[in-house]
Amino acid sequence: MGKLIQVTDFLIYWLVILLPFSMAIAPAPMNVFMGLLLASFLVNKIAKKQWRLFSTGINLPLLVFFLVTCLSLVNSISLKDSMRGGVLRLLQYIFILFALAEGVRDLKHMRRILFAVSCGLALSSIDAIWQVFSGHDFIRGYGPVINLGLVRATASFKDSNTFGIYLSALAGLPLAMAIFCKNGPRRIFYILLSGLAIVGIALTYSRPTLLALYVILWFFAVIGKKRGLLFVLIVFTLSSWFLLPRAVKDWAKEVNYNPVRFMCNDDRIAIYRNSLNMIRHHPVIGVGANTFMRNYQTYKESPEYMNIVTLDYMYAHNNFLHMAGEIGLAGLAVFIWLIYAYFVSAWKTYKSINDGSLKIFSLALIACLAAFLINGLTESSLYSSRVALIFWYLAGFSLGLKRLVDERSSLKA
Repeated sequence: MGKLIQVTDFLIYWLVILLPFSMAIAPAPMNVFMGLLLASFLVNKIAKKQWRLFSTGINLPLLVFFLVTCLSLVNSISLKDSMRGGVLRLLQYIFILFALAEGVRDLKHMRRILFAVSCGLALSSIDAIWQVFSGHDFIRGYGPVINLGLVRATASFKDSNTFGIYLSALAGLPLAMAIFCKNGPRRIFYILLSGLAIVGIALTYSRPTLLALYVILWFFAVIGKKRGLLFVLIVFTLSSWFLLPRAVKDWAKEVNYNPVRFMCNDDRIAIYRNSLNMIRHHPVIGVGANTFMRNYQTYKESPEYMNIVTLDYMYAHNNFLHMAGEIGLAGLAVFIWLIYAYFVSAWKTYKSINDGSLKIFSLALIACLAAFLINGLTESSLYSSRVALIFWYLAGFSLGLKRLVDERSSLKA
């Protein structure tokens, strides 16, 4: 039994590191590493006879969120889809969160995770640059997307927006090191990697992704009192209109400079209205986990917004509307409780840390999760099999850091 514990401890340690790098490559390796991490974690718990999960501070809202998701099956038109892609997938993500919360070992381990994340960002950004200039990415052979005459990079992802979610949700880690790290060589290294990630983000031309990057840079500048960065952001803000490509300026004019239409596009607004119609018909527990797309055509308006004709099988393109549609306003309220509890706990942890390196990690993880949620205003990122894992991984990583800080404090006491 002792040997089994050693093997699973070893696997958990390295799978936690390898998992974020695999996200940059393709779904298959990511799913393999995720499955191995989940199996190793559960076997390790059984071998150690630890029947209770670690108390993270968000266990209660997490449990209620899972129960509400199960309750939504009452209205499901496909119990098979709701169980497999809804309840069981959520349970998988929850266990991944706990694997991270219990599996992050120490600062050295965290730095290795950071290195893996940064290498994944660098690889995908280099791939994006190659794709734009050659016409295909070198990992999966995908071509770029052309919108408004702009060549938008996707790298190894299916579209530019999904690629942007991945980049902006993880770029906060190397960016924080580039801005706050006091170790000269290490800081230069992360400045270079951050620069690559920013180029990759720029090549997506994804408005929510650029907004997420903009917000986290302001967050770092204000919290860290970085006057130089604040100056750069102010100058960028004042000059941003002049930096926009002509095609984007023309598009802004076409939508009468309406910020909602500019950020979302008319087709998304049509989808949002149809989503609200779904919620109105099933306000409490929704239409059932993982059945939004199956139900979408039933709740389409006629005619749709601006005479747009959306497909019959659609995501909501908004995490919160998608969630409310599937598990109701009750589920959405619990999820808001969950993320509120997480951010309150994460901020308290940040304020309590004296160690410089841990403090940078803590701040970076808050920014990364915020960036993911910002992207979720125009994408159903929590329901995308390619990037949904990022949310649970980052939350688990942050909770693992909290555990280390709490353990240090108890030892000193």
